[in-house]
Parts: sequence; C-alpha cells; structure tokens
Amino acid sequence: MPKAEKTGIDPLPHYTMPGGAIPPYEQILKQVRNYDNCLIGSSYFYIRADDRECWLCRIIHGGGGIFFHEIVDFENHAVSEDDIREAIRLGTGSFSIPDYYPISPHIEQKLRILYEE
Repeated sequence: MPKAEKTGIDPLPHYTMPGGAIPPYEQILKQVRNYDNCLIGSSYFYIRADDRECWLCRIIHGGGGIFFHEIVDFENHAVSEDDIREAIRLGTGSFSIPDYYPISPHIEQKLRILYEE
C-alpha cells in the first residue's frame, strides 16, 4: 500500500504531479462527476496514488473545463493517512483511470464540515 506523506512544505497549487507527469484532467473530471460524494462545495475531490505516495487532490471546474487543480495538504483538512488508505481500499476499481480513486464517505464527511455550512 502506498504511504501518504507530509512533506513539511506548505502546499502550493500544482499543475503537474510530483515527478512531472501531467494529470489527465478531462478524464479525471469525467470520472469524479459520476460520484456525488466527490463534489464538495465547488470542488471535486479525489485521491491519486502511486507505489510510494498518495495525494488528496481537488479540481475546481469552470466554464465547462478545468479551472484549477491542486494537491491538498490532507492533514490540514482533518484527513489522516489511514483515511487515505481506506479510501484506496474502498475505491479500487471504481475509476477507469489507474491509480485514481474517489474519496471515501468518511473523507467526504470531513471535507463537507470544512467546505459547506
């Protein structure tokens, strides 16, 4: 299981994943739109994982396309490493894009508390 890591660096908006790969934005947006629990406030949240790390990510869409994409500091959003691992376990096979997963109901609940009133 990949390990979610906190880097100790304040997160900034990212337009590429660590390692330089550009995420397939349109495919991701198409996938997350199929899951009501991924839309929180005006953002779609999802998890990206590789063999070493996991990231909580969000897309803010606008004008029919991707407006903003960022890697979110999951710990600052009350999401634990165990929450991320559980979401990967529950979401395996959900998205047709390898290494991408919907957020779990537990992560959804935590994010809704932060982003919705």
